[in-house]
Amino acid sequence: QLQLVESGGGLVQPGGSLRLSCAASGFTLDYYAIGWFRQAPGKEREGVSCISSSGGSTNYADSVKGRFTISRDNAKKLVYLQMNNLKPEDTAVYYCATKRYSYCSGHDWKYWGQGTQVTVSS
Repeated sequence: QLQLVESGGGLVQPGGSLRLSCAASGFTLDYYAIGWFRQAPGKEREGVSCISSSGGSTNYADSVKGRFTISRDNAKKLVYLQMNNLKPEDTAVYYCATKRYSYCSGHDWKYWGQGTQVTVSS
């Protein structure tokens, strides 16, 4: 079965940095786009960033532009989300997801990881 597993979450002070990883198994990662999403308590899940299968195209939510960077290493079946200058409002469970499509635009997100908690607090 296609599986995604997030890791790298934790507690960090405002202004700090954290790098999340998404590990894939059960499929060839370089076929598909990967997205990062987050969900805070009492709020709906929102898109954070996405990267195309080749890594040639990326996008970001306005709230994280200039602070977060998505990247991928298809050989290692890993996708990363580097988060800098973290703010309390970034606190959420972060999920990675994939779809059976190479690009970020179009098609539904079909497979999701279990999530990793990111808490930004002093």
